[in-house]
Amino acid sequence: MSDDIEQALLKAFRQMTPTARCTLVDFADFLSQRYPVVTTPVSEQPLQVPRPVEESVIAAIRRLARTYPMLDSDNVFSAATTLMTRHVMGQQAAVEVIDELEVMFKARYDDLYREE
Repeated sequence: MSDDIEQALLKAFRQMTPTARCTLVDFADFLSQRYPVVTTPVSEQPLQVPRPVEESVIAAIRRLARTYPMLDSDNVFSAATTLMTRHVMGQQAAVEVIDELEVMFKARYDDLYREE
């Protein structure tokens, strides 16, 4: 969704006169000051959230999202949905899916910090 909005904004910007472009930039500055993005610091290290003995796939996804708050949730949840679907469709036991989720989250974390 964000990419679509950015593309639409860029397209509109390119079609504007120089005066209109300056006005748009001024308005964007005004909005960014009026509605600042509040960010909270995110740990670069995985948090220690223990895995319970019995856990549903949904609870595991929530636990892993808390364990790895630095990961892009859209990216991770897309892959997690595929694994969860296998369980819901009866193709894989919850414990096996949760094991795969743990491996996937850890791999995404490793990829994130390998790129920096």
